[in-house]
Amino acid sequence: METLYGYAGKLLRVDLSSGALTDEPIDPQTARKFVGGTGIGTKVLYDEVPPGVEWSDAENRLIIASGPLGGTSYHGSGTISVVSKGPLTNGSVATQANGFFGAFLRLSGYDGIILQGKARKWAYLYIHDEKAELRDASGLLGKDTVETREALKRELGHGDKQMSVVSIGPAGENLVKFAALVVDKGHVAAHNGAGAVMGSKKLKAIAVTRGKLRLPIKDRARVTAISDQLLENLIAAKDFRYTWGTLNAVCEHTLANDGFVPVKNYTTCIWDIERAELEKFSGWYVRSHFGQKPNACWACRHHHCHTITITEGPFKGYVGEEPEYECLAACGPVIGVTDVAAAIVLANLVDRLGMDVNEAGWVLGLAIELFDKKLLTMKETDGLQLTWGNYDAASKLLQNIAKREGFGDVLAEGAMRAAQRIGGEAPNMAIYSMKGATPKTHDHRNRWPKLLDTCVTQTATGEGYIMLKPADLGLAINPHEKHNNSGEDAVAWNAQCKGALHFEDCLGVCKWQSRADMVLLAEAVSAATGWDFSTAETMEVGKRIVHLLRVFNIRHGHTAEMDAPSPRYGSAPVDGPSQGKTIMDSWAELRSKYYEAMGWDSRTGKPLPETLRSAGLEYTIPELWGK
Repeated sequence: METLYGYAGKLLRVDLSSGALTDEPIDPQTARKFVGGTGIGTKVLYDEVPPGVEWSDAENRLIIASGPLGGTSYHGSGTISVVSKGPLTNGSVATQANGFFGAFLRLSGYDGIILQGKARKWAYLYIHDEKAELRDASGLLGKDTVETREALKRELGHGDKQMSVVSIGPAGENLVKFAALVVDKGHVAAHNGAGAVMGSKKLKAIAVTRGKLRLPIKDRARVTAISDQLLENLIAAKDFRYTWGTLNAVCEHTLANDGFVPVKNYTTCIWDIERAELEKFSGWYVRSHFGQKPNACWACRHHHCHTITITEGPFKGYVGEEPEYECLAACGPVIGVTDVAAAIVLANLVDRLGMDVNEAGWVLGLAIELFDKKLLTMKETDGLQLTWGNYDAASKLLQNIAKREGFGDVLAEGAMRAAQRIGGEAPNMAIYSMKGATPKTHDHRNRWPKLLDTCVTQTATGEGYIMLKPADLGLAINPHEKHNNSGEDAVAWNAQCKGALHFEDCLGVCKWQSRADMVLLAEAVSAATGWDFSTAETMEVGKRIVHLLRVFNIRHGHTAEMDAPSPRYGSAPVDGPSQGKTIMDSWAELRSKYYEAMGWDSRTGKPLPETLRSAGLEYTIPELWGK
């Protein structure tokens, strides 16, 4: 049998209903067409989840996969992509998490895992010595994601660098619609409720030991050289992510007054905070004033992830993970918290409970605004005084959400459904797309390309790539999110970027490593697999995934009308750089132009038959077009 370079060569299929575990070989043609990660997951999802299968059905699939660079010397190649049908949008999930899991999975002989069915009692999956088994997880119930990881380490007798764990917390157990999968403490596959899908299958965790398989890589030295070149390029460009990750963004963007940081549930674009307090939200302050220990992902040489110890104030002695930008923003300005230590503790609490920090921030922001405007009282909030910046109330409410207790049960439905249940003005105040998911923790009213991106996405999170280099692909514009208020640029940016991010999410690597250098990524795939993989093919693969996800979502009920923002999300800011300006005046026209640019029907958004044929997806045409 000819060697399939770049791949462990098989997927692990786990039928939780029957307990059957089977190995399935990866077809070489499928590997070339969908590559791995999000691509392989999307193909399985489309092939195996027909119309009528709901997110919580046993027949839904949850696919966790790496790609041809996973577990290699490529920096940050422990990434996984998680694909499923999710509860917030009733459509596709494609979300990623870094850490070690993807690398350990590949070194244990598997490129990915397909989970189906529903266990009769709570279980966890244990992969070790190139084999897998299901074990009883009753002793893990109620534990948060950190406690679950530590308990499995003790039970299975493995240390930090010898075993990786992906798990759900109480939120996933209780089917909170924005529950997440959490990998190795602080790495979260967050969007569209993948943790609730795992919880619906009664699977608490997956533990995988560091395997000893030598992956069949065609040119190892070339993979290493390309990864080193990408790192050198990053350093030469003075990209702040090499040193800080995204930790600096709250402070930098607030100081720049560019309206990027969302404040108090979009009621303002100006964060009224003392300069001295704001500067504590900087990477410099966090790392110089709090104890910190590097906690890098697989093969990563960035100065990004750290474990920190708070050394001052009421949270002195607290040990947790250094937060990303979205964690600080969601637990800081969105809910009015101005104490950086409090925001850090809240962000870690969200991870431990196993929830998406973006949606958590938006549901808290909605509840606090409603309370502030006396549209909710302490009777409805179970006695919690939900005022802006109230750490204690926010902490308690997050725990109630994870347990679905009291008012927390309402908010556990996510921003859109919670607002609908509350009624009155709530649906006009909540931040969400009409598909049912919230955006990342940005103020997209000052970033129209990202607002359009978030509303037309197939995955409940952004699909456009802010770092994509136009020269690599002959793009007509420089596709960065600095086009504040141009509808034409918003359309062009989205149509030309779509595919790049999905392609990178096929590879099993962290996106912060490459700065979207599609030329070098194509060369890395060629080096790993032995294929002659061109730069153009990167976008062909990415666009193929976008089209197939679109067809999947349409077959599950998505319509063009759902490609739109909620009233507050699409509103004109009352202050800041885009004061009084809104994209909604031309929304329908811009949406149609985007559809046309993607090769979709301008009215319905259905990918046209010729587009599907060109992408090698002709088998989807009869279902979509009836011919």
